[in-house]
Amino acid sequence: MAEHVVIIGSGPAGWAAAIYTARATLHPLVFEGAVTEENRLQGTLPLGQLALTTEVENYPGFPVADLGGYLEKAIPHERRQYMADHRGHGVSGPELMELMRQQAVNFDTRIVTDDIVSVDFSKHPFQLKTLEGKEVEALAVIVATGARANYLGLPSEDRFKNNGVSACAVCDGALPRFRNKPLVVVGGGDSAMEEAGYLTKFASKVYIVHRRDKFRASKIMADRALKNPKIEPKWTSAIDEVLGNDKDGVTGVRIKAADGSNRTEELAAGGYFAAIGHTPNTDFLGGQLKLNEKGYIAWTTPQRTYTTVEGVFAAGDVADDYYRQAITAAGSGCMAALDAERWLASKGFE
Repeated sequence: MAEHVVIIGSGPAGWAAAIYTARATLHPLVFEGAVTEENRLQGTLPLGQLALTTEVENYPGFPVADLGGYLEKAIPHERRQYMADHRGHGVSGPELMELMRQQAVNFDTRIVTDDIVSVDFSKHPFQLKTLEGKEVEALAVIVATGARANYLGLPSEDRFKNNGVSACAVCDGALPRFRNKPLVVVGGGDSAMEEAGYLTKFASKVYIVHRRDKFRASKIMADRALKNPKIEPKWTSAIDEVLGNDKDGVTGVRIKAADGSNRTEELAAGGYFAAIGHTPNTDFLGGQLKLNEKGYIAWTTPQRTYTTVEGVFAAGDVADDYYRQAITAAGSGCMAALDAERWLASKGFE
């Protein structure tokens, strides 16, 4: 028997969609992702990108407060025991995601810890296949698989993720650990210019490390960055290593010349921000949904989460190449749930 709604993904968009479809008695089935080494290495484990962050200060409803006692009651012990102790500064990324997950469970959402590895949207009900080899039929599908940040791939980057290494200035730049310190941004496109400009609100200085002798960004964005007195470009340079220790996290970077010489330089810095793009998690779709020029799922109708296949909806960062925030992802998850509910009703599926 076909499922009414299958939700693929377990970030804010996926859980918001689950909560709304569950409350609409659609009995959603969520594939939250598999716990594999491949998913760990590429940052696509269950609970999405927020599970890889520490403090979350910009999600409404969680002012600075001691949530420790509440978390012990709200999240089952078998999941809570694997989480870090609450630090009393609002909510952390893993805590927020566990709370969203539990809220979906409270409305009888069913969850499978497995990946969807292939789909067939050419016939209805839609056919989905999991990593473990199981096949599932669905009347409606919500794709909420997110997008993973691109990094250079240095071991030192991985070592200091969430301890001074970030890929989202808007998410993390205002945190106390980055304030009034020199910071490093890696990249040369519009995103790097935006990240650097935003960080100047908090940093004492921002270095932009770029492999070329001019930015790839649009002229207006590049000029804005170059005119900012807090921004210093490091031309024709590449990151050789992120420096730091377990206690302080990132303390600086070592850069090397990208011109073939052996010249190196160390920059003191309290944070490192990768701004070299994101990769939407769409490979499993096999080209069956239209993507935009950046590789994100294309929404076909303004203010709707419709895709190019009727009955398939997209929510969150897998379809958002602009905002990429937890709150916007959750909002689009709600939209996708409502779109799916109304589409199912219009087709007579009860």
